Amino acid sequence: MRATLHGPLLCPEDAGYDEARKVWNGMIDRRPALIARCAGVADVIAAVKFARTHEVLVSVRGGGHNAPGNAVCQGGLMIDLAGMRAVRIDPVRRTARAEGGATWGDFDRETQAFGLATTGGSVSDTGIAGLTLGGGLGWLAGKYGLSCDNLVSVDLVTADGTLLIVSANENSDLFWGLRGGGGNFGVVTSFEYQLHPVGPVLAGLVLYPFNRAKEALTLYRDFAMNIPDEVNTIGGLLTSPEGEPVAVIAACYNGSLQEGDEVLRPIKSFGPPLADHIGRMSYCQAQTLLDAAAVRGHRYYVKTNMMQAISDGARSTRRSSALRQPPRRILLSSSSNWATR
Repeated sequence: MRATLHGPLLCPEDAGYDEARKVWNGMIDRRPALIARCAGVADVIAAVKFARTHEVLVSVRGGGHNAPGNAVCQGGLMIDLAGMRAVRIDPVRRTARAEGGATWGDFDRETQAFGLATTGGSVSDTGIAGLTLGGGLGWLAGKYGLSCDNLVSVDLVTADGTLLIVSANENSDLFWGLRGGGGNFGVVTSFEYQLHPVGPVLAGLVLYPFNRAKEALTLYRDFAMNIPDEVNTIGGLLTSPEGEPVAVIAACYNGSLQEGDEVLRPIKSFGPPLADHIGRMSYCQAQTLLDAAAVRGHRYYVKTNMMQAISDGARSTRRSSALRQPPRRILLSSSSNWATR
């Protein structure tokens, strides 16, 4: 197989193998028999055909978090796209073509050079592949929809090693499934997105004393239900860098900055807050606001539920749960208005 690849093929005894098998979530500790570090589409095709011919278990890794660890198989072949990170912009058509191993940090850096962006997560080292194929929440979702709503086309390698162009006009049923359906449709080697003009935004975090967590979450609930499309926001409980539990509301306003000051005033004036970090910043900066709560290599357990609204019982449960957690610098409990707007 090594002779068919342009990129390296790693076995357990090879240098770099242990680093290559690690993903963002430190709880994942699996050992593939082979890791194909693909340099391009031809490598992906060769790896898929090898696995099909030899009936080898396959997993596919993009460039980002992969919180549940499905990207790393035990004893099989991991097709690793993390080295495929190129992003190409067409400023006239306002589109971008990005390879499957790119992160949103890679993507935003290139699109913002033209004053453009599309909805993409809230942590800069999230991978574009997993987020888009799973739907794709982000700061721009209220105004521009989910990541999958902005997907124009993909290049995809099927299970038999065939390369397809998939869009609303070509292989449209497959395109429908890819826009939020998750994995196992094939290996997406590149994504084409629709872009939108995005300049400086008004964004940041506001921290409140933990003894007012119930009131802060009530404020968040009421605020999130009555905001314009230009705003997206997250409310929750976390541990401060000093080790103290706090309530937090994070927000990003993509529109007139003067109007944004007035829209965000309720969360800035409540309390008074322990700290108000909301201010004018670039969209790339806004995309890093929660990076410190998603450090690579920590051990993460993630569980989600959908709620129509944050009830009084839910607020109490969040607060009591947060009090039982050991001190750590991660999000303990969060809510988002993204899914209901």
